[in-house]
Amino acid sequence: MNHSDIRIAFFDTKPYDRKSFDQVNQDFGFSISYLEPRLDSSTASMAENADAVCAFVNGSIDAEAIRKLTERNVKLIALRCAGFNNVDLAAAYGKIDVVRVPSYSPFAIAEYTIGLIQCLNRKIHRAYCRVRENNFTINGFLGYDLRGKTIGIIGTGKIGKAFAEVIQGFGMRVLAYDVYPDPEAAKKFHFEYVPLEQIFRESDIISLHCPLTADNAGLINESSIAMMKDGVMLINTSRGKLIRTKDLIEGLKSGKIGSAGLDVYEEETGYFFEDRSDAAIHDDVLARLMTFPNVLITSHQAFFTEEALASIARTTLQNVEDFFMRGITPNGICSQCSGGKCPRCRKDPKA
Repeated sequence: MNHSDIRIAFFDTKPYDRKSFDQVNQDFGFSISYLEPRLDSSTASMAENADAVCAFVNGSIDAEAIRKLTERNVKLIALRCAGFNNVDLAAAYGKIDVVRVPSYSPFAIAEYTIGLIQCLNRKIHRAYCRVRENNFTINGFLGYDLRGKTIGIIGTGKIGKAFAEVIQGFGMRVLAYDVYPDPEAAKKFHFEYVPLEQIFRESDIISLHCPLTADNAGLINESSIAMMKDGVMLINTSRGKLIRTKDLIEGLKSGKIGSAGLDVYEEETGYFFEDRSDAAIHDDVLARLMTFPNVLITSHQAFFTEEALASIARTTLQNVEDFFMRGITPNGICSQCSGGKCPRCRKDPKA
């Protein structure tokens, strides 16, 4: 089989996707068909004659979508992202293989997280808008020194570790929680593993860097918010469903949460990555969230650097080559472990 014989149906295509994948595909030579719709049960039939499909975070690859793909003899779902909570792994098991990009540029997200923190703390987003209106007053923009404050990192995988590294220069006390602690990383990057409740109680800033699982969905909720310091800053560049947004709104209204920086949202599909400037927002929760001056929402762009896009494209196409040309799935995931460490896929959950 030649590379040109392998056909990939590329869903949810944006101009930057096509540019990065076309450039990297010069080294592979796959036959790629670019499609605008997201991959779900209503669009899976568009993969007719494809050997593999390439999907992104906002695809909904449920049992029905998987059935339609397998009926068309699609053999591989290649996710061009790290998360895989949008795939029904149980339905895929034994029928179709699933691969992902476990790491692309952890510093892209870590550095973006710093940007959100600084922007919220020093009210840079509001200052920009005020000066654009020729208003040069600074009343209401008072921030605080990060030095000496406590930051809590929830999740110390590749991104969490990268964030712990870049935050060191601010002279903060760094606490961390992970279900798989890494003592060597804690020593190297000068942070301390503590129970989750201690992070909630003692942190001035809490930053989420963990994958979404059945166990941590809604991790930030009414109960956990009640434990937090008054005026805590909450940052989420990971997965939207880690936060119960209605509880977050109540925390913002009461003042318990002083500010929030969100690059993800629990119901972001249909809004994020799309131009909705000519239409009303029908999601009442998102619309309410956007009314707070101390909330900064961006459209899932923390990963969006030249280096990250190049790495995503190369790893994705390498996954396809390894599967079809070598018969291996180095970045495969399975329903038995959901990407954890098991005899079938042998993935390290700390990766």
